This record gives sequence, structure tokens and C-alpha cells, in this order.
Amino acid sequence: MPYWNCKGCGEMLINPRVDTETDIAWICDRCESMLNEQSGFTEDCGEWTCTKCGFINKIDESEVYSSEDERMAAVSDSYYGMADEDVIALMSYEEIGSIDGREDIILIQNDEKHRYVKKILKIYDESIYRYLTDHQVNHMPRIISIHKGYNKLIVVEEYIDGVTIDEILEEGVLKREEAIRIAGDLCRILKELHSLEQPIIHRDIKPSNIMIKEDGEVILLDVNAAKWYNPEKVEDTRLLGTLHFAAPEQLGYGFSSSNAKADIYAVGILLNVMLTGKMPKEEKASGHIWNVIEHCICLNPDERYSDDELIAALNKEFGGNGEKYEREVNE
Repeated sequence: MPYWNCKGCGEMLINPRVDTETDIAWICDRCESMLNEQSGFTEDCGEWTCTKCGFINKIDESEVYSSEDERMAAVSDSYYGMADEDVIALMSYEEIGSIDGREDIILIQNDEKHRYVKKILKIYDESIYRYLTDHQVNHMPRIISIHKGYNKLIVVEEYIDGVTIDEILEEGVLKREEAIRIAGDLCRILKELHSLEQPIIHRDIKPSNIMIKEDGEVILLDVNAAKWYNPEKVEDTRLLGTLHFAAPEQLGYGFSSSNAKADIYAVGILLNVMLTGKMPKEEKASGHIWNVIEHCICLNPDERYSDDELIAALNKEFGGNGEKYEREVNE
């Protein structure tokens, strides 16, 4: 067997030339020690306890391939490595079609014709999705179920009918008061995420991830790039985000990992785009609202607003009357 799929990281191992009877290197799935060199090892045993770390290595023929093409055909299957009960659950839905032409986001419905969204994720933090399944955040799609495959996570979530800011901007920029209202409501959603015992940082605030329902309700989509905030980390483990909307620290610039202030940065960029249709470096929003945006997008996170400070600043900007904005939001 010249090909072996690593159980630890999922990478295909193409065995090197080794001084063994068959020129096949057998590697421990935990400590990566060469098993061939361990006393008593044979390829025919089917199971071997590594003498270096004690891990029991088992040969699963379903994970052994005769070629790279054979492996790629297997791993391209979204259900690859998934438990039978998960596959059965997913197969119970009828696929209606892709959303926005994307093969990884699919509109589905159950036998009662209730619609949901199925997302096939390659980049994710499974623990965040599992937490949000049991702890629903207001004004975000409800997560119905999670299904873990070998190299993908399939999430079934509530389908919400509305239009994204991206779609709205195709018709032109937003009116000042509407843009400020949306930014304020978005801040309230983010505040709930940021106020958890271990805060969740969204890290992908952008026009396509903000949906507006027919009644004006603001919905925050997608936590694919989200992470738990860890104040002890100097840098994010994964440098994720969308160009121009991601704060500098999300891209590896700065002296700390991204925190709630990274989302504030993105809200500032979003607000400028809603008002002008352009990034701040291309065109700055006119009037005093630019001062608010500029405060959001300071390079130093410590100089940006907190959630509450930005909400207060937007209240003052809304129609020149903070009390009016508070009443409308509370109603």
C-alpha cells in the first residue's frame, strides 16, 4: 500500500523509500514513529500498539487507497466519513437548488415543505456551531443540526427570507438614517456575541453577511470564520476574514489576537460602504458620521469604540435625535 490517509490531519501520505521488505513505511497515527522498526511488527497484523507512545493503530481498508485519484474521488464526497445516522438524516431533505450559484450553500426542504439552508463547510470551528445550536443568539439563523464528516462539516440552519446589504447596494447606496439604523442593530447582535462568558468574535462582517427582512429586521449570517476570544493569544491561529473588511490584526498585523474591536472595525467599513458604495480609502462618508466611522477603523484596536460606545455614538447620529432611535429599536 503506497498510499495512506493520515487519521490525524487527513493528509494523504505518499510513503517514502525505506529500508524494509516491501518499501512501505508504516507510521504511527499519533506520534509518527515508524512502526516498521519496532520489534515484532508485521504488515499482516491489522492492528499494532506503538511501542513508543502506546497508541493502537488500526488498519481500516476504507481509508487505504491504491492511488491519489482514488483518494480524491472519496474525499470530494461531502458525506465522506460521516456516520450512517447523519447521512440518513441529511438524505431525508429534498434539495431545491443552490443559493447564489454556490455548490456549498443549498436550499433544502423536509417532508412538511419547511425550508432550510444546508451549508457544506471546509473552514469552521465546530465548537462554535455546537454552542450556538444550544444557545440561540437573537437575530441570527437558528442552527437545526450539525453533521461531521471526515473533512467537512455540514450545517442545517433556519432559512430566512430577505435581501442582503450586497443586494441592496446593487440598486444604490442607502439613506443615511437607514444605514445608521442597520449599523446600530448589527452592533446589538454583536454585543450579545461579545458578552458571552467566552466571547465569540464574528470576524466576517460584510455586506453579503447582513440580511434585511421585509419588516426591517437585521439578521447576521455566517459564523464560518468566527472564533472564541482568548486574551492569552498573541495572534489568531487562523488568519481569516474578507479583504478590506477584516481588521489588521485578523491578517496578522498588530500585537494581539483579534477581539471584539475587530468586529467594530468591520462595522465602520460597512457603514461607509452603505453610505457611499465605496471603501473609506476611495471615498469618505460626508458629514459628522465620518468621525464615527474613523473612530471605528483606527489601526490600534484600543482606540476603537466598544460595543456600547458605538451604539451610543450611532444613537446621537440617527436623525440628530438619539431618543428617537432608541424608541424605534425597542419597539
